[in-house]
Amino acid sequence: MVETGRVGRPREFDLDEALEKAMVLFWERGYDGASLTDLTERMGISRKSMYAAFGNKEELFRKALQRYSDGTVTYIVEALQATTAREAAELFLTGSVCANTRPGSPAGCLGVQGALAAGETGQIARDILVDWRAQGQAHLRDRFARAVREGDLPADADPDLIARYVMTVANGMAVQAAGGATREQLLRVADAALRNWPPV
Repeated sequence: MVETGRVGRPREFDLDEALEKAMVLFWERGYDGASLTDLTERMGISRKSMYAAFGNKEELFRKALQRYSDGTVTYIVEALQATTAREAAELFLTGSVCANTRPGSPAGCLGVQGALAAGETGQIARDILVDWRAQGQAHLRDRFARAVREGDLPADADPDLIARYVMTVANGMAVQAAGGATREQLLRVADAALRNWPPV
């Protein structure tokens, strides 16, 4: 869709496509590793156009992360709707593996890689991603707390511990994927992580 600028001139780029390109670059290089020059070159727009359409780099990163959440990691929604707690954990871990090893996309997870090895200017991204991962863990904790109430998990099970365990395994597999681990290898890791359920 063609957007109209402030003086009636049509924008000569597709906002959705430009945001997709920015998301992929942040995913590949992290927040610090994606300079404004890199971003505008990848997006095919001028810096002025980027500021006008998306705001500053932090705002662009937030929009890119939202796009990632709405697309690549929608498996989380399916996992939270699973019938049992174990099925929820399994869908979360296998969904994570598939997202992190998807052909045609960068390996690993934007939510994990986005601020790794970031310098001082990357503190913004670190804080954003700490909150993003904490939200995911909170959703898992709430799902496992419901499982305790429903008798699907033992009464003495610790929903916070189980959520942290599942999230830690998923984050570790994302780092492994970025390092070259294959989907098959990581699915075996996910399977191994679930052999003793629930974790205590």
